[in-house]
This record gives sequence, C-alpha cells and structure tokens, in this order.
Amino acid sequence: MEWFDSIWGHIYTAFIEKDRWRLYIKGLGVTMEVAVFAALLGVLIGTIIAFMKLSVRRDGKKTILSRIANIYIDIIRGTPSVLQLLIMWFVVLKSCHNGILVAVITFGINSGAYVAEIVRAGILAVDKGQTEAGRSLGLNKFQTMRYIVIPQAFKNILPPLGNEFIVLIKETAIVGYVSLSDLTRVANQMTSTIYDAFTPLIGAAVIYFIIIKILTVLLQKLERRLRKSDNR
Repeated sequence: MEWFDSIWGHIYTAFIEKDRWRLYIKGLGVTMEVAVFAALLGVLIGTIIAFMKLSVRRDGKKTILSRIANIYIDIIRGTPSVLQLLIMWFVVLKSCHNGILVAVITFGINSGAYVAEIVRAGILAVDKGQTEAGRSLGLNKFQTMRYIVIPQAFKNILPPLGNEFIVLIKETAIVGYVSLSDLTRVANQMTSTIYDAFTPLIGAAVIYFIIIKILTVLLQKLERRLRKSDNR
C-alpha cells in the first residue's frame, strides 16, 4: 500500500494538483495543430515536387524542374529537422515571432520531401499499360494522369501518407526550440516545477503512445479496406 500511495502521490502532483492536466492538454493541442497543418502543407509541397521530379523531356532526359526537385529532396532529407527548424527561426523567418507558423512551415517543407517520394513511387507503381490505354482512348497526358493514373495511385499513396503523419507527430517534439509549449516541453518544464523527472516524462510518453496507437489502428483498418476493394 505504501508503494501504491507513493506512485499515486507522484501522479497526483504531476497531473491533478493545481489542474496541471490542463497544461498537458494544451501542449497536446499545440502538438496536433503543428502536425496537422504541417501535414497538409507537406502533401501540397510533396505533390508538386513529385510531378516536378517525374517531368522529363521528349528525349527522355531530366528537365530543369526535375533537377530542382532532386536538389530539394536531397537537401531536406540529408539534414536534421531540428537544424532546419533553427535555421527557419533564427535566419529565414527571423522577423516572424509566431512560433506555430514557423514550425508549420518548417515541418511542412520537411515532410514535403518525403511525401514527394511517396507520391512519385505511388504513380510509378501504376502499370504503364494504364497510361497507354488512356492515350489510345484519345485522352491527353493531363487527362490520363487525372482520370486513370491518379485514382489508381491514390490507393498506393494513402497508407504511406498515414505513416508519414504519424512520424510527423513525433518529430514535432522539438518545437520547444522555438519557444512553443508543446506536450514534450510542458512535461520537461514540469520536471523543474515538481522536482520529479520520471512522472511527467512518462506521462507525456503515454499520451504520445495512445495518440499514435489510435492512428495506427485506424490506418490498419484503412489498409484492409483498400485491400478488399482491390480483390473485388
């Protein structure tokens, strides 16, 4: 009983006393806000970059847009996201004092590089015969891509996009570097307030785990539905 009382005492102090749970909820809200808007921006950027990378000249050589896309993907994927965040905060967007906006832009640009590869791979996974069939029906290149290739590629793209969103939620744990009180920073600050590092940090880890687990289960259900539709 003494052991239980001790554990409960730590939990009470870290989460219930003085309504400290509200701080964790607020921190989780910041985490999800950054992740959701960054994911939307990442999908937009990634889709554009993917089509840029897929563009080729009539002789089959790479276009200037394709080379630019390759450089963008190489730079973003080859540098740590925390450095990208600091560069945006202290250099590129130095005059912007909105930490959430800076974080959304940074993670959106970062996610865009990975989304671009996901979209590109999804499009390339569609059999070339589908494109040839569309062109033989009189559709131009844009119409073939819009009505035939993209709908089929969407099934290949959606599950990896879900995984990218899950990764993005965990990556936002570094937004404390730009003075944002996300879930991780709230837990870290709480360790100094109550002189207990274990309980707040474990509590934050549990919250992250629950959110990620829910999203993972939903993603698995979506993948099963997509597989069933393929078997019809």
